[in-house]
Amino acid sequence: MVLKGYAHIFSAVITFVLIFVYLRYIEKKSLFYPENEIVYTPEASGMRYNEVNFETSDGYMLNGWLIIQPAAKYTVLFAHGNAGNISHRIEKLKFFKQIGCNVFIFDYRGYGRSQGRPSEKGLYLDAGAAYEYLVAQGITANTIIGYGESLGGAVIIDAASKNTMAALIVDSSFSSAKDMIKAIYPFLPHWIFASKFYSSWKIKNINIPKLIIHSINDEIIPYRLGRKLYDEAAPPKEFLDIRGGHNSNFFESEDILKERISAFLKGLPQ
Repeated sequence: MVLKGYAHIFSAVITFVLIFVYLRYIEKKSLFYPENEIVYTPEASGMRYNEVNFETSDGYMLNGWLIIQPAAKYTVLFAHGNAGNISHRIEKLKFFKQIGCNVFIFDYRGYGRSQGRPSEKGLYLDAGAAYEYLVAQGITANTIIGYGESLGGAVIIDAASKNTMAALIVDSSFSSAKDMIKAIYPFLPHWIFASKFYSSWKIKNINIPKLIIHSINDEIIPYRLGRKLYDEAAPPKEFLDIRGGHNSNFFESEDILKERISAFLKGLPQ
C-alpha cells in the first residue's frame, strides 16, 4: 500500500511537471510572433531612412531604421508589438513623420534582421541599447519620446523607468502579465507563467508627461487594463479613448490620434 501511495505521488508530480513545461512553451509561443522577412521599407512610402545596426549589452546585433527630419524637435523611440517586425509598421512611421518627428524603430532580438531569441529580459535590453544608440548619435535625451504599442508598451515603460525622456506614449498596452493571464486564462494560477511585465508598478515612478491610448473595442488587450495602467501612472498624464480592434484601431482612429498626439507634443514643457 505504501509503494502504491508513492506511485500515485510520483505520477502526480510527473503530470504537474509536464503541464508546467507545456504551459511555459505555450506562453512563449503566444507571447512572441517574430517574422524575419522584411516585406517593406520606408522608401516604399516615399520616406528617406538610414538602416542601422547596433549591439546590445549582452552581445546581440539588432537592426533598425532611423528617419531624420532636419527641423524635427523630437525623436520617437518606437517599440513595436509582439508580432511581425519593423516592416509591418510603415504607416505608423509615416504618421510620426507627418506630425514632424524623427523616428527610430528597431527590431527586438529574433525579429526581422536582429540576432537572438526574444525574451522579456532580452526585450528590455534591446530597448536600452536602442536608446543608447540614439544618444550616441547626438540625439539629446530630453528630446526623446518613448512610444510603445501593445507588448511594446511594456518595453518602452521599462526603458522610460531607466532613462531620461521628454515624454511617454503607451498605445493599446496592459498593466501587467499577471492581469493579462487572469483575463485570458482565468482558471490558471498566474505564478505558473514566467512573464512579469510589471508596467503598472514601473509607471508609478515615471514623472514625465504620459499619454495612455486604448480602444474601447480592443478584443485582445481588455480596455480595463489600459485604464488600470493609466490609474496607476504618476502625473502628469492623459488618457485617450479610441475605437477599433486591437490591430485596426490606428486606421480607424487615425484622425483623432493625429490631433491628440500633436497637441500632446505641443503641450510638453519647453
